[in-house]
Amino acid sequence: MRIQMVLKGKKLEEEIRPDLTLLEFVREHGCFSVKCGCETSGCGLCTVFLDETPVLSCSLPAARADKKEVTTLEGLIKEAEEFGTFLAEQGAEQCGFCNPGMIMNTIALLREKEDPSDEEIKSYLAGNLCRCSGYEGQMRAIKNFLSWRKERPGSLVIRAKTKKQPDAAGEGSESISKETAAAAGTAASIAETGGAV
Repeated sequence: MRIQMVLKGKKLEEEIRPDLTLLEFVREHGCFSVKCGCETSGCGLCTVFLDETPVLSCSLPAARADKKEVTTLEGLIKEAEEFGTFLAEQGAEQCGFCNPGMIMNTIALLREKEDPSDEEIKSYLAGNLCRCSGYEGQMRAIKNFLSWRKERPGSLVIRAKTKKQPDAAGEGSESISKETAAAAGTAASIAETGGAV
């Protein structure tokens, strides 16, 4: 079966097995931030955006991504760095294994909801499994990030947008400080290496 898709901004056309999952496909193409943690669609580690919508790539046939755009954490480095700093400050990254899925789902949440309530945050992140923490660090990180974003309307992330709007990240936004970028090395390194193994 032959499919076409855009992955990491690059158009691909390839022959695939009918039973190939999207998780396997993106990892074969160097997207190591996407991981399989459960094989039952229960942990959120395999989250990717399919045409801007978060999906669990471990349970999605790659064929379903035909003629669509797939975005992984590798394609969201700037946004991940901004938010990743706040995870690190709260000690919420600990082993780092769950961070890619957590960051992907947080980006999706904050693109859809400009000022989510605690209940909306909990509901949106309910599918993310973290074995190291009680999720309090992640909640504090999101709330601190929201406060910071209100003071800096030019932040890259995560300006609320509808699915039809193009991603305008970087346009007219102020760049993050060197200190922020340094603290966010965790997020960048997760995207580059796939995090802890």
